[in-house]
Amino acid sequence: MKLSSRDAFFVASLERFNPRVLIAVAILASVVYAGDLILNAIGAINSSNGELVVVGLRLFVPLLILRFWLVGGITAMLLDGADVIITDALNMGGFGDHYAELDKVLDSYYLALELIVALGWRNEWARIPTVLLFVYRIVGVLLYETTGARIFLFLFPNMFENWWLYCVVVMKWFANIAPHNWRTVWVPMLILLVPKMAQEYILHFAEIKPYRWMKENILEPIGLDY
Repeated sequence: MKLSSRDAFFVASLERFNPRVLIAVAILASVVYAGDLILNAIGAINSSNGELVVVGLRLFVPLLILRFWLVGGITAMLLDGADVIITDALNMGGFGDHYAELDKVLDSYYLALELIVALGWRNEWARIPTVLLFVYRIVGVLLYETTGARIFLFLFPNMFENWWLYCVVVMKWFANIAPHNWRTVWVPMLILLVPKMAQEYILHFAEIKPYRWMKENILEPIGLDY
């Protein structure tokens, strides 16, 4: 049966909180983390304890997304930005030279959880752009992983996350401006694109590390070097 535009990308079983999906993802995350611990125990890979803690947090904390959309999404986003800060604070070892690859995998994981949520939205003006933005970002990540050229992370910005958070907020609290036609899609998307492109330029093109800069120029001079 051919899907109408209203039903495209819509998954009825995900329309509301689905504990079976949460359990399935939690089991998968547990298997992956157990495998990581075992490989470290037998010496097949060599991750620091700090890295193992952060990986555990970034595997299990984002599960909140499937139940508490906004809290889970914001927490996962903050955790993504604070992973290096956490390893520094714990003083249990940091990430090796594989940080960029690991970070992209963990990013894609929690974004995929947000995609699962979006697949259950009945509002196709919110849902379909979300799906397309997810695919667009994944293409950029794959091109980066294949070529090693950071320019692809700039050319394929992570607009998916910004748009997803915007939709979660407006559909719940500001229904009158929730996406419902082309104007209510493109106007907020263009507005969200401006700060996102600035962020992508700083992180992936200019390769400026905000935390490292803050640590070296603000924290260490005032004696907060941990």
